[in-house]
Amino acid sequence: MRTSASHYVVTRPLYSEETFAEDHEKVYRKRKTTLDHIKQYFSCDSKRVKNAALSVLPIIGWMKMYRVKEWLLGDIVSGVSTGLVAILQGLAYSLLASLPAWYGLYAAFFPVIIYFFLGTSRHISVGAFPVLSLMVGAVVTRLVPDKGSPVNITGLEGLTMDEQRAIVSASLTFLVGIFQLAMGVLQVGFIAIYLSDTLVSGFTTAAAVHILISQLKFVLGLTVPGFSGPLAFVYILEGIFSQITSTNLYDLVTSIVVMVVVFVVKELNDRFRSKLPVPIPIEVIMTVIACGVSYAFNFKENHGVDVVGKIPDGFEAPVAPNLHIFQETAVDAFPIAIVGFAVAFAVAKVYSVKHDYVIDGNQELIAFGASNIFGGAFKSLAASTALSRSAVQESTGGKTQIAGALSAIIVLIVTLAIGFLLEPLPKSVLGAVVIVNLKGMLMQVREVPYLWKKDRLDCIVWIVTCVASIFLGLDLGLAVGLGVELLVVVFRTQFPRCSVLANITGTDIYRDRKDYINIYEPEGVKIFKIPAPIFFANIEFFRGKLVDAVGFNPLRILRKRNKALRKMKKLIKKGELTVTSKGLQVTGSFPIDESEDESIMEDLDQPVDFSDLPVQVNWRSELPANISVPPVTIHSLVLDFSAVSFIDISAIKGLKTALKEFIRVDVEIYIVACDPYIIEKLKSCKFFDDEIKTSIFFLTLHDAILHILQLHPPLTISEKAYSSIHDMLYNGNSSLRSREKPVSGFADVCNTLFTLG
Repeated sequence: MRTSASHYVVTRPLYSEETFAEDHEKVYRKRKTTLDHIKQYFSCDSKRVKNAALSVLPIIGWMKMYRVKEWLLGDIVSGVSTGLVAILQGLAYSLLASLPAWYGLYAAFFPVIIYFFLGTSRHISVGAFPVLSLMVGAVVTRLVPDKGSPVNITGLEGLTMDEQRAIVSASLTFLVGIFQLAMGVLQVGFIAIYLSDTLVSGFTTAAAVHILISQLKFVLGLTVPGFSGPLAFVYILEGIFSQITSTNLYDLVTSIVVMVVVFVVKELNDRFRSKLPVPIPIEVIMTVIACGVSYAFNFKENHGVDVVGKIPDGFEAPVAPNLHIFQETAVDAFPIAIVGFAVAFAVAKVYSVKHDYVIDGNQELIAFGASNIFGGAFKSLAASTALSRSAVQESTGGKTQIAGALSAIIVLIVTLAIGFLLEPLPKSVLGAVVIVNLKGMLMQVREVPYLWKKDRLDCIVWIVTCVASIFLGLDLGLAVGLGVELLVVVFRTQFPRCSVLANITGTDIYRDRKDYINIYEPEGVKIFKIPAPIFFANIEFFRGKLVDAVGFNPLRILRKRNKALRKMKKLIKKGELTVTSKGLQVTGSFPIDESEDESIMEDLDQPVDFSDLPVQVNWRSELPANISVPPVTIHSLVLDFSAVSFIDISAIKGLKTALKEFIRVDVEIYIVACDPYIIEKLKSCKFFDDEIKTSIFFLTLHDAILHILQLHPPLTISEKAYSSIHDMLYNGNSSLRSREKPVSGFADVCNTLFTLG
């Protein structure tokens, strides 16, 4: 019962797992078989139909609770603002994919329409994402390079380079959608958890470096062929610097002016965010100004500036995906699908937490899969989300995906009606806008010192992922980063920080004995904790750490004891050791043969057998005939399994062997705070036998310690003195005592002392 605000007292019996089970009956729960799960999956009722409809079409859920008066105006303002940004980013990010600019507009329209119905996030802005566009661009330039003939693909004959690239991009986007949709249907949305924040940060930083380098040719007005694969950035830089003297000054000056103005205004937007009703759309403003200046001075004809050029006044007809391209790009499509989903899900999760609603990872996979399939049919770029664009949609008052639908309508209007106004826009302006928007991703490098101080393994994951992605390319870099991350997880579980615990004086709390001053460790007891699951990869590490903790190797001691017994039996048989009233006495001199026959090692590993010996051995005292056996300094070993989440078959075998080794050298074993399901697994795997009993399990660590102290009460100083005198007087120089004359206890020691006196 509670006695005060800061103290509590609990009175209850001392519980082992067995006694607890006797006092508290468990609820019987029938375990479902595979057939039961299949029947449940295919069963159907009205409730399941309703839940399935809400799951597949989340729009039904949030439209029912839509507050027209409170939310509609914010969604309209947000939709218009986001649409303008989406247009500009679509044009810019299509350059990353090595495609004509208008294909970026398709990515801001077609995927948004599908996500409006299927997506669970109300705030992300679906469309082109720079990292995804760059990954698509790497595939496009590999199959349809700037110089040389394209890969021999059926269906691309007679098309221009831009048309061929559009088909490659569309088919790749379609395949990405198929992968995402399949993962969503198979309910594997959890795959995103394998891309940690650290890995994604390192990967996107490397992507930002690639994007920066790829945009330099537009900023400088140079014609540099695209490269893909390992060391692609080196070849691009080589191409840029080999032509650096041919830089178009008009492109360079225009880019610098745009970057400076956009950077300054974006910083002001961030600083005065709370005071501005709507962020200043500086990218849109600078784009309009650049278009006007370029048109007025005819930059393209008079100064050789590369511009966006003619934008079709409508959408292209849908096309079927090219199956030959599927074969060529299957390996590339999977990482694109994973990265696109992981980034979108991470952004969606941020806003769902902020605005207190739930998103479904599997449904998000389905939504993006369907969006990319639909978009790929209309030659759209692979869609995800961009943090900057989503921030605009949320910060300008967007409450639902109605803002996203309105942004798609803005894109539709521009594409169908006023796209011609963007034709004189210099590509260097788009490159400048892309570079300025890389600030957030590039500044992630500031995380490295923090990670190095707080978690060096995480820091290694960040650095390796970033460096590998820069030098090997984004696809291989992601694979390397994921591999390193999994190795780190294995390392953490394979080599956990084991500890020896002791009692915080006056409490039932146990902590690492190295960390506290006022701490009590019961004499003869070791409490060992492993804070990780036990499985095939770390069972030997666990056994090694256990031996280090207790200070002796039980198998070595067991073998020494069995060898000692063999020698004693030989000496008794030869008459060189005889049984007397004082124990065994040496009656002759004999050579000490330390190299006892160990040809039958299995016998040495068996429990000590006293059947052919007329005396009982006290292994803690001095042995006769110069026989020596390492001492065992503990009588009880407690294993804290509170942090052991699972144990596999290999580990069960190793654990059983380790415990038997301790039991055979007279060390009592206790396992505490073990998960009941682990105990059930141990029972089903025949872990228990004549040596290892189910009674070794205790409910808590304190229960086990109290039980041990009842069996082995700690001696006082005077009792320790009596005990040492008793060993000297009763056992003499021998550690052997007759079975017919057992020690009767503390009273006998006292009587012996008084008689001597």
